[in-house]
Amino acid sequence: MMALGWTGFLIPNQILGGGVSGISTLIYWSTGLPVGVSVLVINAILLLMAVRVLGVGFGIKTVYSVVVLSGLFTLLQHYIKDPFVTDKFLAAIVGSSMSGAAMGIIFTQGGSTGGTDIVALMINKYHNLSPGKIILYIDVFIISSSLLIFRSIETLVYGFVVMAVASYVIDLIITGSKQSVQIFVFTRHPQVIADRIGKEMGRGVTFIKGTGWYTKTENDILMVIVRKMDSTQVLNIVKQEDPTAFLSLNTVMGVYGKGFDTIK
Repeated sequence: MMALGWTGFLIPNQILGGGVSGISTLIYWSTGLPVGVSVLVINAILLLMAVRVLGVGFGIKTVYSVVVLSGLFTLLQHYIKDPFVTDKFLAAIVGSSMSGAAMGIIFTQGGSTGGTDIVALMINKYHNLSPGKIILYIDVFIISSSLLIFRSIETLVYGFVVMAVASYVIDLIITGSKQSVQIFVFTRHPQVIADRIGKEMGRGVTFIKGTGWYTKTENDILMVIVRKMDSTQVLNIVKQEDPTAFLSLNTVMGVYGKGFDTIK
C-alpha cells in the first residue's frame, strides 16, 4: 500500500515527502551524495538505536519491512511510468493517505518502515506523544528545509499536504486499534455472564452492588472493559444468557493496566 501510494501518486507528480527519503534528497542536492547511500547509512544508525531501545523483535520486523518496501518500490517503479492521477492535490491526498494507513498498520504490529518512524516510536516509548505528531514535527523541519534547495513554494505546499494527511491517518489507525469501551451490564444472571466473559474472552469482570430505585431490589452490576473490536462478543454473550438485560456502553479515552496499555 505504501509503495503503491508513492510510486503511483506522489513520485510521478514530483511531490516531496518527509522522512529519511526527504533528508536524503536534501543531502543529495547539497553535497551530491547519492540518495541510496544516505538512506542506507541513516537507517543503519537508527536501527542500531532502535534495537537497543525497543528490542531485537522490533529490529527484525523493521529490517523485514525495509527490505520488502525497497523491493516493491523497485518493482512498481519499473512498471508504473505515469501517475494514476495528474491533479497534484488529489495525488497528494490519495498517496499520503495510503502511505499513512500502511505505516499505521505497521506500527500497531510493533514494526516500522525505518527512518523517522524509528525516532517516533523511540520517543513514544517513554513519553505520551503520538507517533503521528512526532513524525509531523520532524517532517515540518525537513520539508521546510527543502525551500532552501528547490526554491519552489508549490513543492513546499504539497509537501506539507502530504505530511499533514499522512500523520492524521497514522494516528487514526493507531487510535482505532487501541480504542476501548466500558460496558455496564444489569442482568438477572450476573455470575453466568461473568464466567463466560472470563473463560471465553480472558477479560476480568467487576461486580458492583447497586439498588434499582424503581424495583427497590439489590442487584449485582457487571462492569467490563474490552477493546472496541471485542465489544460485540460481550453483547452476544449477554444476549444469549439474558435477552432482557440492560446494558450501557461507553467509549473510554484510555485504559492502563494488565491486558491494555502501560503508563508512560
